Order: sequence, then C-alpha cells, then structure tokens
Amino acid sequence: MKQDYVSDSVAGTSRVTVRAIAAQTGLSIATVSRVLNGGGNVALGTRERVRQVVEQLGDRAPEPRRRPRAPAAAVRPPVLVRCPYLLTDYFGHIVTSIAETLARHGQTMLLDAGDAVVKSAVVRGLPRRHNAYGAVLILPREPRADLAALAARGYPLVVVDPRTAVPPGMVSVSAAHFSGARAVTRHLIQLGHRRIGVVTGPQHWRTRDDRVGGHLAALAEAGVLGDPGLMRHGEPATRTGVSAGGELLDLRPRPTAVVCFNDKVAVGVLEAAAARGLRVPADLSVAGFDDIDVSRATLPRLTTVRQPLQEMGRTAVTMLMRQLDGHTHEALSMELETRLVVRESTGPAPAGADPRPASPISGV
Repeated sequence: MKQDYVSDSVAGTSRVTVRAIAAQTGLSIATVSRVLNGGGNVALGTRERVRQVVEQLGDRAPEPRRRPRAPAAAVRPPVLVRCPYLLTDYFGHIVTSIAETLARHGQTMLLDAGDAVVKSAVVRGLPRRHNAYGAVLILPREPRADLAALAARGYPLVVVDPRTAVPPGMVSVSAAHFSGARAVTRHLIQLGHRRIGVVTGPQHWRTRDDRVGGHLAALAEAGVLGDPGLMRHGEPATRTGVSAGGELLDLRPRPTAVVCFNDKVAVGVLEAAAARGLRVPADLSVAGFDDIDVSRATLPRLTTVRQPLQEMGRTAVTMLMRQLDGHTHEALSMELETRLVVRESTGPAPAGADPRPASPISGV
C-alpha cells in the first residue's frame, strides 16, 4: 500500500507519517489524509488538532513504517548422499544428477563417497545426526538389518540401485534389470546365437539375480536351456572380463557371444578376445550393460543396455523430498525403463558354430 507523508512545507520540519499523526490524534488515517490534502467535510477543530500534532512531532516523528520483510524460508540441514565407491562415470552420473536436483529444491548435499568410507558407520548413526536431513544411499553396502532399523524408525531415506531386497516400507529406485538383460539376449538370439556366455556380477547381488533371470527367460522363449557351464561371476570390473571372459573363450566349443554385467566387464572380454586372435563381431559378439562413456570408446563400439543413471538420481531426490514434506508413497520401489543400444560389437553368429552344450564347469 502506498504511504502518504506530510510534506516539509506543511510540517515545517522533517517528514511525518500519516499513520503516526493518526495514532497521536486518535483520528482515522482517512481523516488525517483529507486534512493534509485539503479535502472538505472536516471540522475546523479537527484540522487544528492535526496541525498541532504535526508541529509537535516534527523531528521527533518516527520514520515511515516499512512493510516488514517476509521471514526467510527455514533452511534445512543438508541431505546426506552416501556412495561408498569411486565416483567413476557410472556413480558420477548418479551423484551429479542428485546434486543438481537437490539444488533446484534449494537443498544442499553432504557427500560421503569413495573407497575410504566403505566401513563408515554413518548410516547407522543417521537418526542421531543434526547435520543431515534425510539421506540417499547409492548401492549401499550396509547390512540389511541396518537399513531395516532406519525403515522401522521412519527415517526419510531413498536407496538407489539396492544390492539386496530393501526392507518393507523403504523407498528405492532402480533400473529394470530383468527386462534389460532379456532384451540383449533376445537381440543375440535373433542374430542366430545359441551358445551365449554370461559374465555376471557378484552372487549375492539382487541385480545379478535379476539379470540372470532375464537372460534365462530370453533363452527359454527360444527353446534353449540355460547352461551353467557358460556362466561366470565376479566384481563388475575390467579384470573380471579378462579372466572370466578368458575362461569362457577357452571352452570347446566356445560361446559365439558373451553378455556382460556392465560395460567395463565387456571391455575386459574384448581384451581377452583380442589376446586369442578372435575378431569382434565376426568370431565373437560382445554386449555390455550401462551405456557409460567407455561403450563408445571401444573398437568396435559396444552394444549395451542403457541405464537411466541421471534419471535415477533425479527420481531419488523427488521421492526423498516427498518424504521430507510429509507425503506418503503409493509405490515404494520404482523401476525405470532400460533401453537396448545396438552398435558394432554384435553381429550374426559365425557360420557353422557348434550349438552343443559346454563341458560342465562350476561357477554359476
């Protein structure tokens, strides 16, 4: 609202607010305004009364009242983002999208990341911390019991790409691993492959089970039984592709294609194939998972399954903010769609490839 003032020529001194005069005289602001602006329908006594108060206030008049500022929005403590891994391209994409999305919500981030924090007890102590307001845990290494304790207390928390099944009531977001693995095996089957090797992840990971399930489902659709002798498992690293991939390629008959737990494992399989003089994809097709930068840096470029890494980070923040604002979730666990990306590392099965089962070898 516009504030009226008595001019210096009327007051004969410093500026005086209409509100101050009204308070001193007991008159309404509207009446004081009519007096000062020379309006009619005002008694002479009232006019004189206003004039006297203006002269009395003078330099002692209070400063014009300014509209008070709206109180600043309460600043929440940071959100803890825990990623007990090196922030390589896979984890880096997720963490970056979380940080950017939190910033859009006016929320800061407290990052707990890297190999050095693997054994940290930060998650167990979250309810007692005053410098963290909710948490996002990326592929958490904590025992399920620790996560269950947080869920039981209702601590605001989202798990991204959980290793194991999350406790009841806990919110999580991941990629559709089963359908992604099924899609890449279907692609190879359509190219004529039947002896398809698999280098998958650690045996205790839920992600590993989902992807093996998708692979076996695609084989079953084609009337092919899964062969334990064509499976290996290990850490999702290039060295696993070199060693486990090498074992598969030394089988007789060897597989005509190998699907890998991630793109880094696929790079190791490419290295193992090159060491044995195998051409990709003429002699061997290789496929990865994730679609990180390295999938486009190999020769040939990798066929892979694209995980929506950045969208997982954004979705995790959205789900966390809903908890912090007191909303409930109808869908506690969310799977985001994956997409098969076909490049040059996969091609038709070699002519005359032997479809017979491999020799039984432990390692599923």
